[in-house]
Amino acid sequence: MILIVNTTEDRKITAELDKRLSSQGAKYEIVEANGMKISHCIGCNFCWLKTPGVCSIKDDYEVLLKKMIHADQMWVISDTALGFLDHKGKNIFDRILPLATMYLKFKGNQMRHVMRYKQRTDIGLIYRGEADRQYLERWNERCTLNFASKSLGVFPETEVKEAVTCMH
Repeated sequence: MILIVNTTEDRKITAELDKRLSSQGAKYEIVEANGMKISHCIGCNFCWLKTPGVCSIKDDYEVLLKKMIHADQMWVISDTALGFLDHKGKNIFDRILPLATMYLKFKGNQMRHVMRYKQRTDIGLIYRGEADRQYLERWNERCTLNFASKSLGVFPETEVKEAVTCMH
C-alpha cells in the first residue's frame, strides 16, 4: 500500500497522483495533512523509554503513524522554506521515531536503531518551491537508512509523472 501525505495547501499534486495511480490500479491512500495538527518532536524520548512505540504528543500524527506501520511506501509532499522542507514536511519525518527502539546494533561500520516492527516503509519526497535537490536526496537517503528502508527519490512538483514511476 502507498501512503501519500500532502502537507501543502495545494491539491493539484494529489489530484494528479490520484488520477495516475487509480488508472494503474494501485492500492494507495492520500492524506491531506495540511489541516491536521501535527506538532514538532520535543525530544522527550517517551516513545522509547516511558511509552514504547507511542508518542507522548497527542495530536493528529498518531493516525499517520499507524498508517505508516502498514504502508510499503510513504510519499511526503511538502512546500519548501529556506531551500529545505518547510516545518510541516519536516515534522512528518521527525515524528517517525516511535517506529524505532532505543536499542542499537552495528550495520556495517555504522550504528543503527533496532526497528520496532517488521514492516519497512520506503520513503519518497515531492517538493514545491526552491530547494537543493541533491541535498534533499542525500538527506532522504540518510533518513531511510536510519529506518532500515530505502529512499524512493526526491522530485520537484514538475516531475510528478517521474515520481509515479517509482510508486508500486
